[in-house]
Amino acid sequence: MFTEDDIDRIGLGVETRTLPKPEWTHAAHFAAAFWLITAPGRDAAREMPGLIRAYNAATGVPNTDTEGYHETITQASLRAAAAWLAGHPGPRADALNGLLQSPYGRSDWLLKYWSRERLFSVEARRAWVEPDLQPLPF
Repeated sequence: MFTEDDIDRIGLGVETRTLPKPEWTHAAHFAAAFWLITAPGRDAAREMPGLIRAYNAATGVPNTDTEGYHETITQASLRAAAAWLAGHPGPRADALNGLLQSPYGRSDWLLKYWSRERLFSVEARRAWVEPDLQPLPF
């Protein structure tokens, strides 16, 4: 279970590139998304790509056509996080823990909307690619 302090620690850790690499999990990606989405004056959709790329580089993960930063996954996850926050007012930690218990908490949640081939294509890694199985619900 994540706390408010965990969300802040993870978000700041990604931004300052100090989060230990083993802590950069699927759940931590959503924690960082919640942190950035709820930060006053920040634009998560615009800022998160650069934060993740810089964090990856700092932790030895190359951002290439086969690994590292993935635009479609990032933007879809930000949309899911923003929609979840909008529908679950109250403490961020409660909302995050709820999201992680939902189908979005599964690391394969995107495969309901994208085929594996489309989602893991070079095109989808480099730029937003619309789902090919069904539209996102948000």
